[in-house]
Amino acid sequence: MTTLLTVANLTYKRNLKTILEDLNLTLEPNQIVGLLGANGAGKTTLMRLIAGAATSYHGTIRLGDQGTPAERKAIVSFSEQVAGVNDNRRLVNIADFYDHVYPDFDMANFRKLATDLGLGLDQRFNQLSRGNHQKFVVAIALSRHAKLYLLDEPFNGIDSMSRKKIVSSIIEWKPEMATILVSDHHVTDIANILDAVAVVKDHTIVDQKKADEIRENNGQSIEDYYESFYAEGETDND
Repeated sequence: MTTLLTVANLTYKRNLKTILEDLNLTLEPNQIVGLLGANGAGKTTLMRLIAGAATSYHGTIRLGDQGTPAERKAIVSFSEQVAGVNDNRRLVNIADFYDHVYPDFDMANFRKLATDLGLGLDQRFNQLSRGNHQKFVVAIALSRHAKLYLLDEPFNGIDSMSRKKIVSSIIEWKPEMATILVSDHHVTDIANILDAVAVVKDHTIVDQKKADEIRENNGQSIEDYYESFYAEGETDND
């Protein structure tokens, strides 16, 4: 199968501190992949590098034939892109902004997705509950027509009902040949929808495996597989 994303020998340091080192990752089209790791393992940093939001790294990151950070930034939909918006603006106005900035943003899809998630678009961003904040971030990200979607901890700190709605939206709204890379450190919320997983620990990807292989060949649940890498405690690298 054609490779969608290739990350090879990636090393990234910030303030002389190594965040990622000699990291390798490949993603295929039409998958939902879990990027699993403890808090601080470097998941967000890796996503920022893939999306072109962080630079000054060593190694190779290519999305199809697009290799520069600027090229990737234009074609990767990253949930962090909502960061930094004027939080006093109404949701519909923020969506209008993204509709003007990104040629691949689909306002009609956004409105449908927002309705599915129970979001009132006249609400102001700074008035949203934690759950609705996460729903809005996911709605903005999934409303772009992209080949790769990066969802960074979309379930962090929200209630069970909101998690279920977001999971349902991920399944329903993923374009057929697109890939979603979703990070999590609890795993339970996303285990059943994953086609593959990549585990981040000690500054790198320590293993990448298809979900069916883990369940059938290893005889493990996704949760047990992931937790086996952290049996001796979590890291704090980022």
